[in-house]
Amino acid sequence: MIRRFVLVTSAALALTASLLAQAPASPRALSPIDLTGNWVSIVTEDWRFRMVTPPKGDYASVPLNAAARAIADKWDPAKDEADGNACKSYGAANIMRTPGRLHISWQDDTTLKIETDAGQQTRLLHFTGTPSGEPSWQGYSQATWELAGGNVPGGRGGGRGGPGGPGGGAPPPPRGGSLKVVTTRLKEGYLRKNGIPVSENATVTEYFDRHSETDGSEWFTVTTIVDDSKYLAQNFITSTHFKKEPDASKWFPTPCKAK
Repeated sequence: MIRRFVLVTSAALALTASLLAQAPASPRALSPIDLTGNWVSIVTEDWRFRMVTPPKGDYASVPLNAAARAIADKWDPAKDEADGNACKSYGAANIMRTPGRLHISWQDDTTLKIETDAGQQTRLLHFTGTPSGEPSWQGYSQATWELAGGNVPGGRGGGRGGPGGPGGGAPPPPRGGSLKVVTTRLKEGYLRKNGIPVSENATVTEYFDRHSETDGSEWFTVTTIVDDSKYLAQNFITSTHFKKEPDASKWFPTPCKAK
C-alpha cells in the first residue's frame, strides 16, 4: 500500500511539473522590447500644431470631411471648460502627440500602463480580455506583441518585422519586435486641440518601435493610425518620437487645458 501511494504521489508530482512547464509565459515575460521608464516627447515636426494651439480653421494635413469641418468651425474652448470637457484633446487619438512626458510601467503581468504628465491621463494596454466598459477618453486598448523572430508563444510570428522562423524544433527566442495597440470604445473628442473632432466610432491603431542611437540614447517611435469614417476622408497617420530620461526628476503633471 505504501509503495502504491508513493508511486501515485510521484506520478501526480510529475504531471504537475509537466503542466507547469507547459504554462504559457506572460506577456510581460515575452516582451521583445522594454518600453518601461520615463520618456519625453521630442517635437521635430508639426511644431505649430503641437507646441501651440492652432487657430480655429487651421486644419492643414488632416483629411477632414464636410461634417468634421462644420463641427471644428464651431470650436469654443470656453464652452468646453464650462462643460467639464477640457480633456477632449487628451484622448487616445491625440494624447501621444501632446508634448510632455510619459511614465510607462507594468501594472501587472498582462497590463502595460502609460501615464502622461500632460493632462494627467492614464492609458491601460490590455494583453488579455475583450473591450468592455463605458466609452472614455482613453477607451479600451488591446495590445499584442509583433515579434521579428518568428513563432514565439504569446506573440504574433513574423508580424511587421519579418517572416517566421524555420520549422522544426523549439522556436527561436525573440530577436526584437514591436508593440501593436488597437483602441476602441472612445468618447467623441478632438484630434487636435483646435476642435478637429474624432468620433466615438473611431479605431486608433498604434505601433511602438524602440531603437538605440550611437550616442547611447534610447528612443521609441509610435506610429498612430486613426480610422474614423464619420469625420475623416481617409486614415490620419502620424509618427511621434520619445527619448528616454534617466529618472522622473522632470516629471511635472498638469491638468487638461481646453486651449
